[in-house]
Amino acid sequence: MDGIAKFARSIDGLNEVIGKITAWSALGLVLVQFGIVMINYLYSEGSIAVQEGLTYMHSLLFLGAAGYTLLHNGHVRVDIVYSKMDEKKKAWVNLLGTIIILFPVLIIIGIYALPFVSQSWQIMEGSIETSGLHIVYILKSMILLFVVSTFLQGVSISLHSLLLLKGYEHLVEEDIVEGV
Repeated sequence: MDGIAKFARSIDGLNEVIGKITAWSALGLVLVQFGIVMINYLYSEGSIAVQEGLTYMHSLLFLGAAGYTLLHNGHVRVDIVYSKMDEKKKAWVNLLGTIIILFPVLIIIGIYALPFVSQSWQIMEGSIETSGLHIVYILKSMILLFVVSTFLQGVSISLHSLLLLKGYEHLVEEDIVEGV
């Protein structure tokens, strides 16, 4: 059981790193937007590539940090009933929620996104604007980052829930039990 707990914690660690990296895109997003506004205001100039860069940073921020957000129980949920449950019942809800809802949805997104992203990489898809960023394939790859990081975090939540249900509470970190 120690190995399962270590595996779950390694997934948590991976999503923690991804989350901290993607958090910097928020700073980049603010700074670039500020720069765009200032240049437009002062010089009445604009740049399509810089505008598209905002889209890339926005995408990284939201799609890249989805697993991190799930790790820290930051997704929107209605927990009128959940908040009143004991830890074992919460673990059941988390386990069933990941198996019945989270995993199927992520698998469907992944199945539909993979050919979409793959084709984009094959043609090295670029912006439709001549002065835009010619790395649209990287932008589309963010969808797969979302699927993989969130799926892995779902695995971690499921493992933590199973450990708790099997009586290995000492191996489960408290903040992870909140889960899905």
